[in-house]
Amino acid sequence: MFALFDDAGKFQAGRVMSEADSSMQIELDSGKRVKAKTANVLIKFAKPNPAEVLAQGAAQAGEIDLDLVWEVAPEDEFGFEDLAKEYFSDKADAIQQAAMLFRLYDAPHYFHRRGKGRFRKAPEDILKQALVAIERKKQIAAQIESWTEDLVKGSCPAPIREQLYKILFKPDKNGAEYKAVVEASKRSQRAPLDLLKDAGAIDSPYQFHWRRFLFENFPKGTGFPALDAPPIKDELPLAPVQAFSIDDSSTTEIDDALSVQGLGTGTVIYGIHIAAPGLAIAPGTPVDVVARSRMSTVYMPGHKLTMLPDEVVQRYTLQEGRNCPAVSLYVTYDEATLEVKGSETRLETVPIAANLRHDKLDGVVTEGTLNGELEATYAFAPELTFAFRLAKHLKAQREVVRGKPENFNRPDYTFKLVEPDGSENTTEDRTEPTGTEQVVIGTRQRGSPLDLIVAEAMILANNTWGGWLNDFGLPGIYRSQASLQPGIKVRMGTKALPHAGMGVAQYTWATSPLRRYVDLVNQWQIIAVAKHGRTAALVAPFKPKDADLFSIISNFDAAYSTYNGFQSNLERYWTLRHLGQQNITELDCAVMINGLVRADSLPLVFRAIGADSLPRNARVRVRVTGVDELTLDVHASVIARIDETAATADQGDAEGDDADEALDNAGPLTLAIDVTDADAPAPASPEA
Repeated sequence: MFALFDDAGKFQAGRVMSEADSSMQIELDSGKRVKAKTANVLIKFAKPNPAEVLAQGAAQAGEIDLDLVWEVAPEDEFGFEDLAKEYFSDKADAIQQAAMLFRLYDAPHYFHRRGKGRFRKAPEDILKQALVAIERKKQIAAQIESWTEDLVKGSCPAPIREQLYKILFKPDKNGAEYKAVVEASKRSQRAPLDLLKDAGAIDSPYQFHWRRFLFENFPKGTGFPALDAPPIKDELPLAPVQAFSIDDSSTTEIDDALSVQGLGTGTVIYGIHIAAPGLAIAPGTPVDVVARSRMSTVYMPGHKLTMLPDEVVQRYTLQEGRNCPAVSLYVTYDEATLEVKGSETRLETVPIAANLRHDKLDGVVTEGTLNGELEATYAFAPELTFAFRLAKHLKAQREVVRGKPENFNRPDYTFKLVEPDGSENTTEDRTEPTGTEQVVIGTRQRGSPLDLIVAEAMILANNTWGGWLNDFGLPGIYRSQASLQPGIKVRMGTKALPHAGMGVAQYTWATSPLRRYVDLVNQWQIIAVAKHGRTAALVAPFKPKDADLFSIISNFDAAYSTYNGFQSNLERYWTLRHLGQQNITELDCAVMINGLVRADSLPLVFRAIGADSLPRNARVRVRVTGVDELTLDVHASVIARIDETAATADQGDAEGDDADEALDNAGPLTLAIDVTDADAPAPASPEA
């Protein structure tokens, strides 16, 4: 006697060795003996042998017409052996019964299982839906196969090209396009990015980086809705000053300006004037909604995406030749000792006499002219001389609090994109770069006189206003740092806490309200105090422990980090382009950590073979053997050590020790696509 039984969803057959009331001992063809419950035994037969029943039953199952079987099946629950007799004959043998069992079991869309060997046919409407779904699945599978073949052959289907960034960075892993890329990567044994690039899905590395950023951060486009810049309704007094701003030529959102009064009198009033969009834009208004959705201006070489539309910016920017509404901080100093005698915040209209530009004056306004060693022939020379003297004094005071001086041992790099016709592509014309421009990388030394003047003035304002808000019981958005110990990072919060890196008791961001949303938020709070004094807490937009304020901090932190990362990536792209355009194959570098090196003359950190065994700050010459503008990777190796003395550990500044950031920006591109999603073996993929 033989028996066919259900073993946890798998059908097996063998010789019955013994039988009890509820179980059987069955010997399989392999010789293995298993215990099967009697309830799981579906067919008992004397011939043919079990192997034939399983093999021939499976073969005949594929020949059974499911539609016909469904038609003749009873409406009520039935057993497979009954349907086998109906379909084959009253004397259906073991093979035919097994065939019917296998066929019914493998067609759950036609027949619903109701127990061991028991079934009920699916209702007609449900069956039709199931068949449509099965057909659709077949079509999708065929489509995936077709797209896979195209990719392997080096051609990118249009639907995959259209979903390129979604596939790579925010994939729907059940999507046909994603599955085709994964399968093609498996089948061709190639990394997804290489596969797609060679198939023509990526026609420009620059456009790849740019469109990826837009896909992730501006999915609805970069345009602004139609907005009217609301007027400032306050009647503001005219300030008795001639203010001047100091920015790069590419700056269109001029947030800040300076003024100096009383030179030669023994008492000098130093004015810091900040554009005042907060006097016109109210929380929750259309312009605020737009600013809050963007959180900040996005900067990149040759282009930028402003936080606010131009027509709004131009209404409030501190434009030369205009009387501009401003929030002004006046600090009164003893001219000889620079002792602070008092400070005052005013809401007023400020005459902007000039917009001075870093790139045109950095080589003219030098420490020599400001110290009187050389003749100063530029405008506002006396005012700049005092501002520089004050800036050095303020910096020295902060360094006492910091416990060590600030080191500006690396320059700020500037990027200019030049078209083939020689014209410069700047952020002012807002023309999107194509990625093929000639790039000119220059330097502006951090801590240069004009840079120092502006930096210290803004620190003074942000520190003073931060303390002011705290004194009046209003929350603001602060940046704080508990100490200069390694790993202690700058945090954003609503409390006035010390900033060890800056060397100040508290520090807000309130001096760039046209470019950063947190500055606009802080300006609203400052305006409330300037207007209402001790009762400001009753009318200020944000109250202590305001949940909305914490939401703004969280959203700003995320957006600002993303924007800075994108700027770094595009600066890296243009630096790699510069290497090729200038045929640079060797670079002098300083060793960092984890095999990283930093180029002396370019804003470039990368891994170099042979650097991981050298001490930090060792000086080396590195040969660049290749770059990948798509992954932003650099292939290089150390060819010589060029320093004569042992390198020493560099402790770095609290905010200047950027080894962690360098690590983030030194590696290849990271994709969200996972080639292990397919069944075939995965190719090596450095970006997966």
